[in-house]
Amino acid sequence: MERLANLGWGEWDLVSGEIYWSPQLYRIYERDPALGPPGEGEAVAGDMPMRVAAVEAFRRSERVDVVTRVRVGGRVKHLRTVADAVRDADGQPLRVYGIVQDVTEQRVGAERLAEVERTLAAEHELAARLQRIILPIPAEPIDLPGLRVAVRYLPAGTGTAGSGRAAMIGGDWFHAAALRDGSVLLAVGDVAGHGTQAATTMAQLRHALRALAVVTSDPGALLQHLNQLIWELEADDPELAATAVIARFDPRRHELVWAQAGHPPPLLSRGGRTAPLPRPAGPMLGVVDGARYADAVIDLTPGDMLLLYTDGLVEERRRGPDVGLDSVIAAVDDAVRTAPEQPLTEMLARLRRANPDDDTCILAARPRA
Repeated sequence: MERLANLGWGEWDLVSGEIYWSPQLYRIYERDPALGPPGEGEAVAGDMPMRVAAVEAFRRSERVDVVTRVRVGGRVKHLRTVADAVRDADGQPLRVYGIVQDVTEQRVGAERLAEVERTLAAEHELAARLQRIILPIPAEPIDLPGLRVAVRYLPAGTGTAGSGRAAMIGGDWFHAAALRDGSVLLAVGDVAGHGTQAATTMAQLRHALRALAVVTSDPGALLQHLNQLIWELEADDPELAATAVIARFDPRRHELVWAQAGHPPPLLSRGGRTAPLPRPAGPMLGVVDGARYADAVIDLTPGDMLLLYTDGLVEERRRGPDVGLDSVIAAVDDAVRTAPEQPLTEMLARLRRANPDDDTCILAARPRA
């Protein structure tokens, strides 16, 4: 039992000075039993402070339970000592009984775990900083021509309210900006994977969209250009995959023109009911060389709300996207019914994503009167 638990026991007669060690205690200290226990003049390095502390504790009628670092055989061991004393009628310690357990493996494991946790915390902070640089998320709603927009971003690995896991840099992105003709361009996209490669591609798509919007504001045409960009990038990364949805809002006509590239359809909340918009044709980005993307047109008037999002919001693990989509629709309907004029940021805070292992970007837009 001693060897199984890697613990030994001993006695110390404080009157006679006699010390007894069990066989396992000799093994723990790697000492030849023929030499007997070490005397006062040959205490194991690091062990003497524990002895002194033990005697002081016994004089205060206290039990000892300490872990010390002891150098044994050229290496450091972590030894837990639990000891108590037999006392005379006046309470003075006469004999000490103790158990020593080698907890080196447990302590080293705990230290490694603590180091991993510190590393994860540092990676989490680095990921958050990089994400803020690459994709700054507005803390408050943005007022654009005829439209109020709010954005929420959840990095992969954080769960809905922080799960203690490290956040991972992802490939989800958004764009919301006024154009020179007075219309508004909205977009949400998703590059598969995590890490710097996904973040790099995400940044390329987002910046390309901003540059292309100077030339054209047609959603289908913009997706055609982004498709060619991904097609060319795939020469260096054949596993590259991306989706996107782009919409242009005309505040004068309250008209929304949109197109998608293999992306979940926007949700439209109108009159207390929320439903996905019928998707116009369009393959994922980079799948078909020279692919074309159809536009769809809807009215978007005050009282409506449009929700663009990435698949992390709805694709629940092992259950498919429909279950997650139903949950999101129910949450939006409930929010609109209970507080139709609530701020967009509060409404977005109610949404719970289906897959915490995937980053999620949500953009909500509400026409202004």
